[in-house]
Amino acid sequence: MPVHSLEEWNDLAARLNPSGQMFVNGKGSDALSGKTFATTNPATGEKLADVAEGDSADIDHAVATARASFEKGVWSGETPMNRKAVLLKLADLIRANLDELALLDSMDMGKPVEDAATIDVPGAALFFQWYAEAIDKIYDEIAPTGPGDLAMITREPLGVVGAVVPWNFPLDMATWKVSAALAAGNSIVLKPAEQSPLSALRLARLAMEAGLPEGVLNVVPGYGETAGRALGLHPDVDCLAFTGSTPVGKLFQQYAGQSNMKQVWLETGGKSPNLVFADCDDLDAAADMAALGIFFNQGEVCSANSRLLVERSIHKEFVERIVARAANFAPGNPLDPASGMGAIVSQEQHDRIVSMIELGKKDADCITGGNAVKIDNRGLYIEPTIFDNVAPAADIARDEIFGPVLSVIPFDSEDEAVSIANDTIYGLAASLWTGNLSRAHRVSRRLRAGTVSVNTVDALSPMTPFGGFKQSGIGRDLSLHALDKYTALKTTWIKY
Repeated sequence: MPVHSLEEWNDLAARLNPSGQMFVNGKGSDALSGKTFATTNPATGEKLADVAEGDSADIDHAVATARASFEKGVWSGETPMNRKAVLLKLADLIRANLDELALLDSMDMGKPVEDAATIDVPGAALFFQWYAEAIDKIYDEIAPTGPGDLAMITREPLGVVGAVVPWNFPLDMATWKVSAALAAGNSIVLKPAEQSPLSALRLARLAMEAGLPEGVLNVVPGYGETAGRALGLHPDVDCLAFTGSTPVGKLFQQYAGQSNMKQVWLETGGKSPNLVFADCDDLDAAADMAALGIFFNQGEVCSANSRLLVERSIHKEFVERIVARAANFAPGNPLDPASGMGAIVSQEQHDRIVSMIELGKKDADCITGGNAVKIDNRGLYIEPTIFDNVAPAADIARDEIFGPVLSVIPFDSEDEAVSIANDTIYGLAASLWTGNLSRAHRVSRRLRAGTVSVNTVDALSPMTPFGGFKQSGIGRDLSLHALDKYTALKTTWIKY
């Protein structure tokens, strides 16, 4: 059942009054320059809020504030039990404000509000709860030294963490960084994507309400080439965590080298393969999940299963199934629970997807979709699009489109399937479908991807690490392993 009806969501949206002020040192404020930019609803083109346009001066102020809070120990020096209590309270506040947060993300970047309300916002609360519960269950170590020596190995927060997050899952991506970094005891400067800053700004206010001390979580909206660059170059940022495109991730590596050699952790692009073998036990389930794996969130997912590799003996049959399921993802008003997909986040992204579709039509068979559409004569929408008989070397099979575009590639053998799957600069995720347990283990080991989902797609949990190989990034989000990014090991050796 839907969380709300279209009429109820419309009524709630009409009463929404989002703040576009940046949030530094526990309070909202304008940019030091006084500049603002408008954030708009891609489904309607209407302005949602004027947002403070942070730049290098605002980043300087936010970093200094974060550094002061860290050195004072108002959070880094708190007991594990007290930090746990604050993050658990924040998880509860996220749940209590579910409708508002879901609307902010839906209206800011175009996703179906029902997905935000049933997946994204509950997920954000779960991530904070999970890391809160982990805080007082992580132990330090004592090294096995000889008599008269005590060598303690402690895990300590790095200091000031800069986080730059994308627009496709605004609240969740901010949460992935912030929850782990706060659990470790750091102070944070968060720069949300300029296309979707509103839920991150609301999150900061909820964190204060939960009891997070002033200056520990600071949110500076702005553009990547100004605020993002300033954060990457800042000499007093100890760690930079980024989710976004591979080219921008490379820029942050350069910024670190040009400044203070800060640690840089990246979750970047993907072109995930989904391998369907003829010995799959349930082709209907495989087709259901293959469609979800590319059309969920309008295909604006870094780990989207955008390459569908199908064994040739079942190719025709399986393509018919996936085409039939594409109809369930017809785009529509993001506030309408009946909509299969929402709007594309921006005109720039919309135009890029359209250009890639037109390019694909020159190289492969477009068997469904392939068109930009309007809903009620407005908005940025694209039909679910499937290309069949795509050559592995075609641009649509190699470039990250970040839209609802699927490339179907037939294969004849297991070796060929693995070779095609791995023939990419990316290695974020992969899926495979088989009823053969030996094949499941064998192929999983051979696929070069950070997550391999067997008989499902895009498996995800706070208990398991998420990140990629090759140019899909460095380091892992989620699980206890994410704490490795935000802490350093200290050895204290005492001779007595």
